[in-house]
Amino acid sequence: MKKQKIVTIGGGSGSFMVLSGLKKLPVELTAIVSMADDGGSSGVLRDELGVLPPGDVRQCLVALSKSSLTLRKLFNYRYSGGSFKGHTFGNIFLSTLEKVSGSLDQSIEEASRILRISGRVLPVTLKNARLIAVLKNGKKIIGENKIYGNTVDLINVKRFYLTPAVPLNPEIKGVIKQADKIIICPGDLSSSIIPNFLAKGMRQALVKSKAKIIYVCNLMNKQDHTDNFTLVDYVKAIEQYAGRATIGYVIYNKERPNRELLKKYFRRKETLVALGDLKQLPRVKIFYYNLLSHKVYRASKGDALGGLRSLIRHNSKKLAEVIYKI
Repeated sequence: MKKQKIVTIGGGSGSFMVLSGLKKLPVELTAIVSMADDGGSSGVLRDELGVLPPGDVRQCLVALSKSSLTLRKLFNYRYSGGSFKGHTFGNIFLSTLEKVSGSLDQSIEEASRILRISGRVLPVTLKNARLIAVLKNGKKIIGENKIYGNTVDLINVKRFYLTPAVPLNPEIKGVIKQADKIIICPGDLSSSIIPNFLAKGMRQALVKSKAKIIYVCNLMNKQDHTDNFTLVDYVKAIEQYAGRATIGYVIYNKERPNRELLKKYFRRKETLVALGDLKQLPRVKIFYYNLLSHKVYRASKGDALGGLRSLIRHNSKKLAEVIYKI
């Protein structure tokens, strides 16, 4: 039986969750990850060592790893004290490898062998760039971390871009051309999803692709970023950068989270993603499933973003099965 060639696009816990499920199925996986991160451990290493941000790469490598649980835990281990406080071992390891080898793609190759990954991880670009948000009043917010943490202005964003303008990783064009399915993973719209489409050449590669392009719809909206966004709003926002009429399929969770978890989100004024006016997406096929994970998430010690990370998440096994069957 021929293996499906599946490409994921995203960053953070969304890509980790999608890849963790898909790697157990008969597929060939390639994870494309954003290089916009400049906060937390990745931001410190980026600024102090002059390396590309390793955090999203690390998460994808661990998700695809066939090595022992101990080695996977090692790469995700976050120091809670001392000079390394807030850093993960994997981030430091990848950044050191990049300094030794001279490039992030070389360090990923070495780490991939050590972790025995089933698939590939490709940074969307191999050049250093900053994410910029331009608001409707002309004001600019510079840097992914400032954009992610902004709780006032992002609902009034006009557009995003990278500075300097950077080219797409040369390997990605061929991977997208050969893909059977391209999965746009759930995640923060402004910091995890959109930056992947800003590298020069990505939009053109997607528009030419014959793959099924599937968006796994976000579960929750983010305060002051995507207030009251619907599935329709997310698709339109993504296609503003990925290319009009790019998304052909959407996977939407119809299961309601438990009341206590929802209360935590509602206190932050964050709401469930509703469907919206689906007549605006006549060409998109939508799949409705119960897809929630019922595991309790707890942030690790020393995780500076622990309180901001998602508590309501997809079940990776169920989601992978839906993706595979489409």
